[in-house]
Amino acid sequence: MEWYVARTRYFRHELKVRDWLMERGIACYVPTVRIPVKRPRKGGTRMTEKPVAPNLVFVKATKEEACALVTDFGLPMQFLVDCASHRMMVVPEKQMDDFQRVFAYSIDEGGLVDQPLEPGERVRVIQGPLEGVEGRVTELSGRTYVTVSLIDFVWAKAQIPRAFLEKIR
Repeated sequence: MEWYVARTRYFRHELKVRDWLMERGIACYVPTVRIPVKRPRKGGTRMTEKPVAPNLVFVKATKEEACALVTDFGLPMQFLVDCASHRMMVVPEKQMDDFQRVFAYSIDEGGLVDQPLEPGERVRVIQGPLEGVEGRVTELSGRTYVTVSLIDFVWAKAQIPRAFLEKIR
């Protein structure tokens, strides 16, 4: 079982694909944030989920199971291929776990970013709720963040005390 990266064929279908996979017990991940939406006719607001990585769905399955989702079930998505190896793109388990933990922890202080804020040294979090997470240290406006990437184009960051970080050699 590995984490494969898929792109939905249709705009804004990430949640539909995620829900379909979850109903069938297939592990998947779509990074989302909850945002308030005003209801003009009924008044008030309601909370809704909004994907933060357009058209991306991460699926944990064997290669055969992942391919069957598209070929046998006709799921409207395609798996990304690594240009160098010409194989389906895989996110290592540790990297996916670190990303999910940082993204969940960072809703107020961090969240998804387009790119790292600045190049930094590789670090490991040594205490607190993100203990064991590995990423890069970045600083912005005097605050320290740990930044974690998935496949070099999706990034998450969370503010963290500098004392909680150790340099990876």
